[in-house]
Amino acid sequence: MILKDIKIFSQNVWKNSLMINTILEVKSDFDIIFIQEPSWSTVCSIPSSMNCKEDSLVGVVNHPNWLTFTRKSKSMNDFSRVAIYINIRLSSLHFSLYRDIINFKDILLVSFFNNNDIFWLMNVYFDLSHSALKYLKDTEVNICNLLIMTSDFNICDNL
Repeated sequence: MILKDIKIFSQNVWKNSLMINTILEVKSDFDIIFIQEPSWSTVCSIPSSMNCKEDSLVGVVNHPNWLTFTRKSKSMNDFSRVAIYINIRLSSLHFSLYRDIINFKDILLVSFFNNNDIFWLMNVYFDLSHSALKYLKDTEVNICNLLIMTSDFNICDNL
């Protein structure tokens, strides 16, 4: 499959799972959806052989027509504020999440192959303390073929 045009939708959903579900249903003609501030909730309880208390599997909204990419949280206070949904009709392009290049809770870097070239997509959430911007500045990663970097730009700066 060679991709010539990509339709991308980006939205801050303010932790509203109904809004994410609606976007995934209504925007089915889009190829990629970037979400900022996704809602995280318990998907199911997982029985444990180690203790009597069940563990909770926590995740973002999933949909059968979309591949979901998000960063796994290290703790209950470390949830990522970005998610990327890829329409399953593009699954032959082999999308991959790269945490070894950028490993920050508010930045997702995803690659895919198109016509034997690798391309990159980046979804960034900028908070009021500019932590993602500082991380990107300090990391100084050079990524060729970055098609789009989109974000919820909460930055109040004259630059």
